[in-house]
Amino acid sequence: MKKFTVLFAFALIFSVANVFGQAREELNFGLVGVNYEIPVHENVTIAPGIGTDFDLDWITLGVKANYYFDEIFGITDDAWDVYGGANAGYAIYTGDNDLDDSSLDLGLQVGGRWFWNDKWGIYAEFSGGINTVMPAIGVTMKL
Repeated sequence: MKKFTVLFAFALIFSVANVFGQAREELNFGLVGVNYEIPVHENVTIAPGIGTDFDLDWITLGVKANYYFDEIFGITDDAWDVYGGANAGYAIYTGDNDLDDSSLDLGLQVGGRWFWNDKWGIYAEFSGGINTVMPAIGVTMKL
């Protein structure tokens, strides 16, 4: 059942990405999740995504909203981004215990990103929520 849930969750996120295919700008993939950032304003993005923990006991399907503080902080170099925002999703327990602790997951995140060329970058993010408090690192690809 756990493998089926993981496969279903990945299929769901990639189908969401196809719905927003024209608008997406960046793909972020890290050790514990993947999301597609979609610009909705000059300094604001939304990002549907999927995340998990290292044991694959939890799968969270959700969306993040980020505000980019580059302009406020005076960051004029396009290679750097500083952002913060909120996230909401549904955390599904997929572990081996007989728990049914699936629930709404709300949280906040703050992070930064550095692009080493016009297409690729790395990010570091710290997020916390009802079910999780997790640092994340990963790679960003501009689409």
